[in-house]
Amino acid sequence: MKRIIYTLILATAAAVSAIAQTSFTVQAPARVSVGDKFPVVFVLKNADESVSDLKVPQINGCTLLYGPSTSTQRNYQIINGQASGSTSTSFTYYYKAAKEGTYTIGQASVTVGGKRMTTATASITITPSVPDNQQDASHHRQPVSIDDIETQSSDRPVNAKDVFVRIMLSKSTAYEQEGIECTIKLYTKYNISQFFPTSQPSFDGFLVEEIPFQPALNTQETFYGQTYMTALLKKCVLFPQKSGRLTIKSGNYDIDVVQYDQVNMGFYTVRQPVEKKIKISSNSASIDITPLPTPQPAGFNGAVGQYNIDTRLSTSTFRTNEPATLYYTVSGTGNIKYLNDPQIDFPTEFEQYTPQSTSDTKISGASLTGKVTTEYTFIPLEVGDFEIRVADFVYFNPQTKEYVTLKCPTYDIKVSKGVSVAPTNRQDIEARNTDILYIHSSDETLRKNHTFIISELLYWAIYAGLIGILIVFIMLSAAKSRHLADVTGHRLAKASKVVRKRLKLARQYMQQHKEEDFYNEMLRAMWGYLSDKLSIPSSQLFRQNISEKLSERGAPIELCEMFINVLDECEMARYTPSGSQEKIEEIYRQASDAINRLEDVKLTNKK
Repeated sequence: MKRIIYTLILATAAAVSAIAQTSFTVQAPARVSVGDKFPVVFVLKNADESVSDLKVPQINGCTLLYGPSTSTQRNYQIINGQASGSTSTSFTYYYKAAKEGTYTIGQASVTVGGKRMTTATASITITPSVPDNQQDASHHRQPVSIDDIETQSSDRPVNAKDVFVRIMLSKSTAYEQEGIECTIKLYTKYNISQFFPTSQPSFDGFLVEEIPFQPALNTQETFYGQTYMTALLKKCVLFPQKSGRLTIKSGNYDIDVVQYDQVNMGFYTVRQPVEKKIKISSNSASIDITPLPTPQPAGFNGAVGQYNIDTRLSTSTFRTNEPATLYYTVSGTGNIKYLNDPQIDFPTEFEQYTPQSTSDTKISGASLTGKVTTEYTFIPLEVGDFEIRVADFVYFNPQTKEYVTLKCPTYDIKVSKGVSVAPTNRQDIEARNTDILYIHSSDETLRKNHTFIISELLYWAIYAGLIGILIVFIMLSAAKSRHLADVTGHRLAKASKVVRKRLKLARQYMQQHKEEDFYNEMLRAMWGYLSDKLSIPSSQLFRQNISEKLSERGAPIELCEMFINVLDECEMARYTPSGSQEKIEEIYRQASDAINRLEDVKLTNKK
C-alpha cells in the first residue's frame, strides 16, 4: 500500500514539474574592481527536455579565464498534500576585470526541446583598483608569510622585500691579494618554480676561487625580523689585484614565483596556484682595498698571507750526466695558488729541465690553505765544485701588517765524474781528438836551435791574438753587466721562454682532461706573460688596463681583444659548467696565436 502511495506522489511531482514555467536568466555582480576575478552564472530552470547549443556573449573590459562549469539541482516538496518540484542547471563562467568602466553583459541563448531561449541583458561596473597600501589597510592584510598561503594571493604585487638577492662580503676592507669570502644568496617568501640568471655579477679587479656547493631552497633564515626561505647561489674567495674601491656589479635574474588565486566555485572557494614572472637585480657590493706598504723589499713577488718554506735536494751525491732534483715547497695560508715560481740560480754548467709544480690546496674560510711543490730537475755536465743559490722568500702578513723574509739555503755541491756520454756529432769527435795523445818514438837526430822566439812571426801573431781576445772579453763583460742592470730588458727576454713552458704544461693538462688544472695554468701563463712583456707587476695588472697598455705600446686592437677574450674564457670556465674538449682546445689555440702574434710585434717603450 505504501509503495503505491509513493508512486503516486512521484508521478504527481513529475507532472507539476512538467507544467512549471521554464526560464533562462543571468546572475552577475553589479560592481567589481580592476584585477578582481568573478563568476557570471547563466541559470536554466525547469528544462526537462533536451538542452543544446549554449551561446554566451563576450563581456567587454573583461578577460575570460575558463568555463563553463556545469551543475544541476533538483527539488521536490509536498506542502499540505500538494506536491511541487523544480530543476535548475547552472552554467558558470569565470572572468577577470581588466579595464574600468560600465559594460553590458549581452544576451545568452540556449535551445530547449527545439525552442530557442535567451536571457535578459545585465550591466556590470568595473572600478579602479585600490592601491596596494590602501588595499592592505582596508583589508588588514598581514605581511607575506612563507607558511600562510592566504597572504600569498595573486592580487598583491611582489615587492623588493618579498624576493631579493644579496651579495655579502666577509670584510669591508682588505689588502691587495688578501682573501675575501663572497656569498650570493636568494631570499624569498614565495615558492620559486623557475630561476634563471640573465647576467652574472661582475668581479672586475679580482681573481676568483670557486667554493663548490649543492644548491637547495630548503633553509629558513630571519633577516630584519622577517622569515625567508634562502638558497645559496654562489660562494667564492676573491683576491683583489689592485688597490682602491672595487665594486662587484649586480646580477640580473628572471624568476617565476608561485601565488594563489581565490576562485568562487558557487558554494565554496578554492585556492589555485598561479605563476607570476618577475625580474630582480642583486645589490652591488663595494670594498676598499688598501695598497701594500712601500717600499717593498727586494724579492717580494706578490705573496700575501702566512707561509713557510722548505727546500731539499733529492741526493747528496752528484755525478756528471746523472739527473738530480731540487724540491721547493711553499706551505701556508693566503694567495698560495697564484704565487709565481721561485727563482733558483743554477750554474751555467748544469742542464735544466722545465720546472714541474703540483699544488694541494683547499678553501679555508676567506683564503686558501695547503702547499705548492715545485721540482727543478738538473744535470751536471762538468766535474767540480758548484753553488746553487735559492732566492729568499718574501711575503706580506696582513695580520701584522709587515713584510716577512724567509731565508733559503745555498747548496754547495761537489760533482764527480759520472757516466760518459758517447759523442753524437762531428764536433764531439774533433774535441776528443785534441786530447793528449801517445808520445811517438823516433830515431831522428835532435838539433839545437839558438833562434830567439821574439824574432818569430808566429810569436807576434799569438801576442796580437791574445790582446784581441782580451778586448772581446772586456766588451762581453760590459754587455753582460748592462744586461743584468736592465731589469726591464731581462724580463722581456725571458717572457717568451717562461710562457712556452707554461703552455706546454697546460697542454699536458688538456690532454689528460684535467680541466681545472688547465684553466689555472692558462691564467698563470697569460697573466705572467703580460706582466713580463709590459714590465708591470702582476698586482698592478688587471683586465681593464691590458688593452690600454698594449695599445700604448703599439699592439693592434684585434690582438688586444684576443688576449682579453682568452682571459675572459678562462675566468668564466672556472665557475661555470664544464665545457667540451673542443672548447678547451680552441682556448689553447687562441692563446698560442695571441702570444705568437705579439712576439712578432715590436713593442715601443712607454715612459
